[in-house]
Amino acid sequence: MKGVRHYPGFTAIALGCLLVLYAPMIVVGIYSFNGSTSLTTWGGFSLRWYADVFTGEEAERFGMATWNSLTIAFMAATVSTVIATAAAVAMVRGGRFRGKAGTFALINLPLMVPEIVIAVATLIFFSTIGLETGYLTVLIAHVTFCIPFAYLPISARLQGIEGTYEQAARDLYASRWQAFSLILLPLMAPGIVSGYLLAFIISLDDFIITNFVKGAGMETLPTAIFGSVKQGLKPNIMAISTMLLVVSILFVTLSYLINRRGQKTLVQQGDRA
Repeated sequence: MKGVRHYPGFTAIALGCLLVLYAPMIVVGIYSFNGSTSLTTWGGFSLRWYADVFTGEEAERFGMATWNSLTIAFMAATVSTVIATAAAVAMVRGGRFRGKAGTFALINLPLMVPEIVIAVATLIFFSTIGLETGYLTVLIAHVTFCIPFAYLPISARLQGIEGTYEQAARDLYASRWQAFSLILLPLMAPGIVSGYLLAFIISLDDFIITNFVKGAGMETLPTAIFGSVKQGLKPNIMAISTMLLVVSILFVTLSYLINRRGQKTLVQQGDRA
């Protein structure tokens, strides 16, 4: 059977899609090192705009926004990963139970519903219960939105772990908690770390939901960038965007490598068994 790449026109379409997706980011990265104040004229290689991010007029604003983004991403990723781990164990190891299909759909709902719809619905919910928008509402929204992103790698990892490991532990008089904490949890660790990193970067980069529920006076890095762009596109925005892009790429790559290494280790353990 021929691979997809052998079909006529596939290579050209794939290259065209990659060009449309990644060419703008490459241009932004290149011009973030532009020594000129012009956004289109190359004025030589310079790091002046990266220095401006930390020492310029907007340095304090972007610093506070970055702190908000990092703390929210850390807490949202932690809480969502704990919930996703518990959900994965229940869904994969819990056997059949009433409403399992509905529960699975509910967990993955944020992946299927347009983000703008989630943002509007979340804002309406907070307004209905009388919760004032701000740091807390952003955190709650991010936890909810990040759960399926943490769940997917954890669930995939758990599905690849044979139930015989836990059965062997129970046969050796281990309790359910001991079998989980000493046997299953270490085997799940690569998937949990991968899910955490993915949830962290999803929270860090989110703009649409954050912009709806953040309230006045509260900024995260993406919303601060958007607010600055509305006043006019400046070269320092390109530097900030490039740094944020590099961090995102590193986290996603690290998540992929950890999950892949965990899968290889699991296969090797299975072969030895």
